[in-house]
Amino acid sequence: MRCSLKLLVPVIFLAVPALALAQSSSRFNVGTPLSQQEIKSFDFMIGPDGKELPPGHGSPKDGSAIFAKRCQVCHGQNGEGGAIRRLVLGSPGNPFRGPFRDNEKSALSYYPYATVVWDYINRAMPASNPGSLTADEVYSLVAFLFYRNGIIKETDVLDEKTLPKVEMPNRHGFVPDIPVYPPEPKPSWW
Repeated sequence: MRCSLKLLVPVIFLAVPALALAQSSSRFNVGTPLSQQEIKSFDFMIGPDGKELPPGHGSPKDGSAIFAKRCQVCHGQNGEGGAIRRLVLGSPGNPFRGPFRDNEKSALSYYPYATVVWDYINRAMPASNPGSLTADEVYSLVAFLFYRNGIIKETDVLDEKTLPKVEMPNRHGFVPDIPVYPPEPKPSWW
């Protein structure tokens, strides 16, 4: 009897708050289904080939002004480190090619595809108002950050055609999309 009581008391103490939360869930709209419009707003993704990119364009010069106005407060001057995270590891004309330590994986040169950067900035930035940037502003910011990371030249202009063609410095630093089977033979010294 004593063993059963030791088990029953904690179960009761845990069950009472869970029951109260379950009854109050409608008050907090917990578990409210999404509308079709809300579901549709999540139904887009920019792939590596960039077919889904919207029309627009931007240059590093345009992006510099936008970055200073909307991004510098969190990411520091020219993306070199601020309150949130560092976005720049390389320098103009000298891209950082790794190895990437944990704290360096937030830098843009880590990503394998240029379209990943565009998609992330478009969806999630600025943190205070995500998704509020126009397509031209996103292209300009990506161009500015790629220039600061040494990935493109200062005179390059990014748009829906040129962005997917940007060769990222760490493009081949990931496991292949499609695994190679059978695996390639190891060299004799392995």
